[in-house]
Order: sequence, then C-alpha cells, then structure tokens
Amino acid sequence: MLNKRTAAWTTLNEEEIGAVWDFGAAKQLFPFLRGKLIVFTLAMVMMTFYTLTIVALPRIIGYVTDAFILTQDKSSLNQWGIALFIVVTINYVANVSYLKLLAQASQHVLLNLRMKMFDHLQNLSIPFFDKNEVGRIMSRIQNDVNQLQEFFPMLALTLGDMLSVVGITIVMLLMNVKLALYCFTVIPFLLFIIALWQTRAKAAFVKVRQAISVVNSRLQQNISGVRIVQSFNREERNAKIFDGVNDDHLQANIKAIRLSSALMPTVEFVTAISLSLVIIIGGNMVLGEELQLGELIAFTLYVQRFFEPIRSLTMQYTEFQRTTTSAVRIFELLSVEPEVIYNESIKSNSKIEKSSKLKFDNVTMEYTKDRYALKNLDLSIESGEMIALVGPTGAGKTTIASLAARFYDPTEGTVLIDGLNLKELPREYLRQRLGMVLQEPFLYSLTVAENIKYNNDNASLEDIIKASKAAGAHDFINELSEQYDTILHERGMNLSLGQRQLISFARVLLADPEILILDEATANVDTFTEIKIQKALNTLLNNRTSIVIAHRLSTIRNADRIIVMDQGKILASGSHEELMNSSEFYQNLYNLNFTE
Repeated sequence: MLNKRTAAWTTLNEEEIGAVWDFGAAKQLFPFLRGKLIVFTLAMVMMTFYTLTIVALPRIIGYVTDAFILTQDKSSLNQWGIALFIVVTINYVANVSYLKLLAQASQHVLLNLRMKMFDHLQNLSIPFFDKNEVGRIMSRIQNDVNQLQEFFPMLALTLGDMLSVVGITIVMLLMNVKLALYCFTVIPFLLFIIALWQTRAKAAFVKVRQAISVVNSRLQQNISGVRIVQSFNREERNAKIFDGVNDDHLQANIKAIRLSSALMPTVEFVTAISLSLVIIIGGNMVLGEELQLGELIAFTLYVQRFFEPIRSLTMQYTEFQRTTTSAVRIFELLSVEPEVIYNESIKSNSKIEKSSKLKFDNVTMEYTKDRYALKNLDLSIESGEMIALVGPTGAGKTTIASLAARFYDPTEGTVLIDGLNLKELPREYLRQRLGMVLQEPFLYSLTVAENIKYNNDNASLEDIIKASKAAGAHDFINELSEQYDTILHERGMNLSLGQRQLISFARVLLADPEILILDEATANVDTFTEIKIQKALNTLLNNRTSIVIAHRLSTIRNADRIIVMDQGKILASGSHEELMNSSEFYQNLYNLNFTE
C-alpha cells in the first residue's frame, strides 16, 4: 500500500521508477474491477482453456503421426482428426472470449480509475495545485491511465504464458528427459541476456513518462497563455523551447524502442539454437530408434511453443515496466491527502446558531517556512458588517480572504464563523453560506444560464434573469445570439472581461450567500462598467458580512470599516475620514492608489 501524504506543499515525484512488478500497486488496482469481477474471472477461465489446448495440440499431433500415419492405420484416423478439430475450435473460442472479456474488464477499470482521480483532485487542497503544474497532473490522468488499460490483459497473458511454460516443460520431460534437458541448456544464456537488458532498460521507461509530462506541461502553459505569448512575440522562442522538450521525449522513446527491439532478435536466436539441438540430437535418436518420429515432431512444435511464451514474457516485461511506472505515478497522486479536512460528522442542516460573524484569532500563516503572509493577526468582523482590506502587494489581504473561504488552514491560530472553528464545520455548511468573486472570473464552456446557476441547479430562468438584472448583466446577455442559451467559449472568451465579471456577480447573487468575499472583483472592470455595477454591488453587499479587497475608492468608501495592512499585520482601522486624519501610511496609500 502506498503511503498517504499530506497535500500541503506536496510536489509529485517525477523520478519514480516502477519495479517490474509492484504488488502494492497491483493490489490497489483490483478494487477498480468492482462490478466486473465475474467478467474477469470468466476471462481467466477461458484463458486456462486456451492454454491447455496449446499444450495439448503438439502431443495429439505426435501421437496421431506415430499411431496412425506411420503405421498406415486408418481405423481411428478420422476420429482423431475430428478430435483435433474440436481442440482447435476450443482454442479459437477460448482465445476470442478471453480477449473480449479482458478488454471489457479493462475499460471498466479505466472508467472507475478516471472517476476516482477526478473526485480525488477536486477534493485536494489549493496548496497542492500551487506546487504542481496542470500539464503534469493531466499527464497522469490521461497518459498514465491509458497505459494501465493493458494491465489486466497483460496479467492474464502472463499467467497464461507461465502456465504454458510449466505445462510444456512437464510434457517434454515426460516424453523424453534427455532431449528435453538438451533443449533447456540455452535457458541460462537467455536469462543472462534478459538480466543484462533489464539493468539498462529499467530507467528508460520512466524517462519516457517524465518526458511526456514535460511536453504536456509546456503545451498546456502555452495554450493557456497564448495571449501573453502573442503579445510578447514569443512564438518563435517558445517553439524552440517546445522543440527541445519534444526532442527529449523523442530521444527517450527512441532509447526505449532501441532497447526493446534489441531483445526480440536475441530470443529468436536462442529459439533457433534450441530448435537446432532438437533436430540434430532428436534426429539421431530417431535413427537409433530411441525416439519415435511423431515424438520428434511434437518436440519440435513444443520448442517453438516453449519459447513463444518466453518471448512474450520478455516483451511483457517491457510493458509491465511501463505499466508499473504508470501505476506508481497514479497511486502516488491518489495517496496525497487534502490538507483541509472537513468535519462531515456535523450535518449542514444541523441547528447551529447562525450570525455570520467572522473572527481571526491570533492567526499566523506562512506559505513557505519562516516567510509570513500573516503574523499573529486578530480581526473580528461582525454580522452584516462590510470591511475593506487595503495595503500594498504582499500585505496579506488575499490570504485573509483565502483563509475565510478555507482554501488554506492557518499555520497557527484559528478562524471562526459564528464562534465555531472552520475546521469543525462540514464543507456544505461553509459553502452554502459563503460566496466569492475573484479578480479573474472563471466561466465554463456551458450556456450563460448554466454558468449563472452553477451553484444552484434548481434555479428557474426567472431567478436567473432576476440575478442578472441586479448585477447589470441582463442587457448585454439579451444581445447575445442565443441570449441565456448562448454557449460560452473556453473561460468565456467570447465575452469581454467586464461582461465575464458581471456574469460572475450574477452567479454569486443567485447563490445568495450570507458571507461575501470580493477579491479585487472590480480591478479589471472599466470605470463605465464599474459605475454600472456599483448599484448592484450595493444590493449585493447589503446586510451581508463582507470582505472587500480593492484599489478603488468607489469600492471601499462605503465600507463600515477599512483595515490597513502591511507585511501581514494590521496597521490601522477605521472609516476613510478617520484614517485620512490618523494614518500617514493610509494617506500615502490613498494618494498612490485611490485618487480618482
């Protein structure tokens, strides 16, 4: 079992090399077979029948040759021919059946695994995403999961090949020990070659996984930041950088392919040597009447069938190495535990006294060790009170908002709502009561209406329109081609930044939270649009406990209290007029940022 790890500051390990067989990773895969265990078991039964027919066919052919063909005895030849046809038919049906059943079970595993990873990622804490690039995470969800689709077929094939090797070895020894031992003399040489190959191949396959992670990461960054790329004329330079990482991926694949391709001819060579020994030694034994011709034919067929599973097992080593590496990477991700743990033992509809009062009690927050975002901060926000946080960049304003929304837990101290530590509350309770509008609005590739009712699936069109009117978004939405049924492009890029922000305001209005956080929510809105939504803001903030972070006086001047911050500490608090008279720091800040 892979060790559980806390998500706080966890960076995924890109240097992990999977063993050829990792029992812990394999054990963790089997629960994903739920619902298809009978299918997998039936596939294994079919594989067993298929393997038994492979072992039986050469012996039947040898027996028929000696007993009927060489003696020209036609009495039972037809019956044995029918029996041979039946065995071949069983071989075909069993082979087709187990391949189909395994494919069905494998796809079911992929479905369950992707759902598990999706659910897991949604519950991980924000620090995890701060430390891990999206492209590398996507590589594990897509590339590594796709690699695992071959795990169960390979497992069944490996078991079948091992069963074939054991069965063929036993039959060959029973037929003629001397000839069988001559055939097996090449095996130590083959094992030495495989062991030598493994030492060189082990790191090659994890290098491929690392390289594709880097390619995906670079690709994701350039696509997401395409506007910055084009505005700074970075296309050519970025193309050269991408060519470099893409070439690294190419070279990693070429090395892995070169190693894989070098092994197969070696196995073929060893097979040819063993077959030559059978022909030479077995032929002399036939001439000396120590061995029958049918047995020699059976031995010849068995040698080919003996090395076929060995050849297959050798190639499966390559795939198992890749698959195990992918499994280790996947379960490393699934082993990361969220830093923020909610107390789900309390139901969200429990009778908890609600006053929407927030309190930061001696809160210290550090994102990296000994670098404080907040230091021993004490702040109380009364129910229905609107406070504005002002200060230079890095003062700790957004950290307060993030702690209130419980994106992070404080390093020290407690954050309380209604006198209860946020750590003691269930997720649904907090999310129902708190709404947030960020500086950069995020919209999904859904309709406008679906984006607005994102947190309220039961909202009617009338409710959506009412919220849109209050946010000042209704007029421009009506001008869209399909109005509220207009499908937005990725991140809402077919709307202006101001329009996207208005929709995010409508979304939070429809959610109707008791506590509202605005983190630079009007920073990207032009003055005309801001005037348009100021009335909506007044409606939005009315009778709500609110934390507003802004650099515009029009946004903060109606605050009940303005909190002046710098370097994670509160320097002063009061109304605009009080601070202009009492705080030189606020005066300088106002002259720099808030003069309109």
